[in-house]
Amino acid sequence: MADRPFVWQMIREAVENLGGKATYSQIKDYIRSKYGEVKESTINCQIVVCTVNHPSRVHYPENGRPRVATSKYDFLFSTGRGVVELYDPGRHGTWEIRQDEYGKLTVIQSGLDEGEIGEGETGETDDSFSFPIESHLRDFIARNIESMEIDGQRLRLYHDENGREGIEYPTEVGPIDVLAVNEQGDFVVFELKLSRGPDKACGQLLRYMGWVKARLAKEKNVKGIIVAKEVDNKLRYAALMCPGISLLEYNLNFILKPISLAITY
Repeated sequence: MADRPFVWQMIREAVENLGGKATYSQIKDYIRSKYGEVKESTINCQIVVCTVNHPSRVHYPENGRPRVATSKYDFLFSTGRGVVELYDPGRHGTWEIRQDEYGKLTVIQSGLDEGEIGEGETGETDDSFSFPIESHLRDFIARNIESMEIDGQRLRLYHDENGREGIEYPTEVGPIDVLAVNEQGDFVVFELKLSRGPDKACGQLLRYMGWVKARLAKEKNVKGIIVAKEVDNKLRYAALMCPGISLLEYNLNFILKPISLAITY
């Protein structure tokens, strides 16, 4: 229809007419009842784009630069899994998209430092140091993906039809650490293993690969890569029986240097 609004406008209208608070399912039902069929993935993506405290919103082009949440895309606030309400800075605080010391965009409440707000539950490890390392490793791989070759094929970061990039890419079975494609259009799924056991790492990666094959790849191939600090025999044995999975090791190097206490002017 010529006068059909943008999906983000449909979402805002839905939440306003549902009393200012709604589940994702209620929003979708409202939109479909009034505007007909709209892709579920598009609605999901646009809800994330417009939710001021959703950490994954920075992976969409609408939120690709630092700013305070005052734009037309800043009208929802997440109150729990799958539930949003209209954003009110007076109640929810002022939120913004900020660039951290590593140049990474992050969602944070104004007036707080990055260390005062968690990035979310890792759900995978008891080591409090693992999640920051995994986060930086993931971002390093994503930034340098075009310099990588797998089976002689250069890679690039995947971007879907909504402009969503392949970092922490959302799926029905969990977020994919890094999703890439090669020169032939085949998909490459990266799974970062820190303290996960080999069985869990392989099982999780296979679930992601299956989802990509069913939902995105179709006739294209799907390859999986586990990136680990150390690949032991347990992981080798598990990967040996998982066709399409390769293993990579990473190294971290820290350099400490003495600093003079002399004050210079």
